[in-house]
Amino acid sequence: MDILTKAVTKDGYMRIYAVTSKDTVETARKIHNTTPVVTAALGRTLTAGILMGSMIKEENADITLQLKGGGPAGLIIAVAKHDGFVKGYVENPDADLPLNSIGKLDVGGVVGTAGYLSVVKDLKMKEPYIGKVPLQTGEVGDDIAFYYAQSEQVPSVVALGVLVDKDLSVKAAGGFIIQVMPDCDELSLARLEKSIQGLKSVTALLEDGMGSEDIIKYIMEGFEVDILESKEVGYKCDCSRDRTYRAIKSLGKDEINAIIEEDGRAEVNCHFCSKSYLFGEEDLKNMIEEIENKR
Repeated sequence: MDILTKAVTKDGYMRIYAVTSKDTVETARKIHNTTPVVTAALGRTLTAGILMGSMIKEENADITLQLKGGGPAGLIIAVAKHDGFVKGYVENPDADLPLNSIGKLDVGGVVGTAGYLSVVKDLKMKEPYIGKVPLQTGEVGDDIAFYYAQSEQVPSVVALGVLVDKDLSVKAAGGFIIQVMPDCDELSLARLEKSIQGLKSVTALLEDGMGSEDIIKYIMEGFEVDILESKEVGYKCDCSRDRTYRAIKSLGKDEINAIIEEDGRAEVNCHFCSKSYLFGEEDLKNMIEEIENKR
């Protein structure tokens, strides 16, 4: 069970979000059959998605992270909901690279830096908010922090980690984000900088048996912190046959007729969960009939 915890310092100067995401990332690994380095890259992106999605106040809103850095993994996407659930996709799940110079999975290499991080917030209003920044390291955490500094002018500490076991399963995954509010004083900021110096890695904390609330207490040592909420989060795709039916119908009469003439059926595979939806000739003709009846 993965848990997200939200907290705030008693003076209101800082907001803290922490999550354990082992089950989420393991589910994604099984769905997409990723190599270890892609598991780490996709897992960090999914973890960031959960953390960032939890910051959205509007119900039914969602946030989409897209990393396109020109690396072997190709496009990486995470779509997170306000309720803490996330789904993800990677263009090349079988991409692989040797370990980097310090013997770690080369996430930065497989993501690449010749591209951008795009953040789309759909608050179910007329137009979504879109922020886009150049990728800095491809390590995901650094790039999320850069996004917050550049696009939202919110200084943030971002740490994300995925540990892959010898059998290629996910041994540990999680992360945290600390956000500094505009009215934070210099003394508190200096205390935070001192507090985060020499912190253990996220995966080391998780291996020590820490949960999301424990991580917050550890990283915010010396601060008085109020825990606001802890809730279960995870990987969940919201695709359905009905939504897929409506998506095909939206193609229009001519396109659907072309599908009938060429194949006699339409099969749609969901990128996020690998479910397949098959629509026969009768289904397609029903779509055309529904389109004509609306005229």
